[in-house]
Amino acid sequence: MSDPAYILGVDGGGSKTYAVIINMQGDKVSSGVSGSSNHQVVGIDKALAHITESIDQALQAAGLSYADIAFAQFGLAGLDRLRDYEIVQPALAALPLARWDMVCDTMEGLRTGSPDNIGVVLLCGSGTNAAGRNPAGESVQVGGIGYLFGDSLGANYMATTMFRAAVRSWEGREIPSILPNKLLQYFGFSRMEDLIDDFMDRNVSQIREGNLTISLHEAAREGDVLAARLLEEAGRELGVTGNAVIRKLGGFKPQQPIPIVLVGSVIQKGRSPLLLNALRRTLETENPYIDLIIPQMAPVYGAILLAMDHLQMPSNEQLLQKFTAHGGYEQ
Repeated sequence: MSDPAYILGVDGGGSKTYAVIINMQGDKVSSGVSGSSNHQVVGIDKALAHITESIDQALQAAGLSYADIAFAQFGLAGLDRLRDYEIVQPALAALPLARWDMVCDTMEGLRTGSPDNIGVVLLCGSGTNAAGRNPAGESVQVGGIGYLFGDSLGANYMATTMFRAAVRSWEGREIPSILPNKLLQYFGFSRMEDLIDDFMDRNVSQIREGNLTISLHEAAREGDVLAARLLEEAGRELGVTGNAVIRKLGGFKPQQPIPIVLVGSVIQKGRSPLLLNALRRTLETENPYIDLIIPQMAPVYGAILLAMDHLQMPSNEQLLQKFTAHGGYEQ
């Protein structure tokens, strides 16, 4: 039997699980997509089922088996506390993989933008999280466990904030704005009264519509002052969180730029200059030497790179370009 010759990366989030298999030359061989694998959201049984489904799809598409995988790296949302690892680790151990590891998806994100896996990662996707790793190999996480515990970021939170601001503007409790019109267009209503009645009749108290942030970005680009303010507030909150990570972690060299890797759809797809400039200004109040990095590659290749680190396989610019070209599960 020949030695295993493939690497498996699994990026598991609150909405999708994406598995990718590459060969030792960095070529994408196959992939698989399934539902949420955040055990905090769907429970460990369903999370494992979705992880397994995504892997099996990838293996079947490539005509491979688990025995062909030299190393598997999981980057999963919901690995926020030791208790989370105690829940997820035995579930993954049931998979017939010879060598594997798991990390929180924030650390997967850090690896996509930091060649030496050192720096700070700020995640702003459907939810939010932040973490860092210093030159001594020490790591720390800040936030990522919900609004009650201090989080004020992520597309779902921003959608709720936009909804609130739009209602307040329509009622005259905020400055005039086109946000009410953006809400009506998104949800398919002609009058705010009808939209509000519908949401109240259905007892909706939180807007879990991350795509609504696209409308927020549109409004800001169209010159809406209220939308711009909301994006700037998000940037400041990201900066405050990043400073907290650096302060708690320490160990970075003076006057050497700290890599700040920015991942998640709000940042990587939105790329709002209002948000990014507010983020930079806030970070620089405490840390004048920073380097903002928005990775081009999909997060799953952060898992692939971590797997390569375990196998002591070096990466190079040509390989990183391949990973960027491979794209994400949307393609």
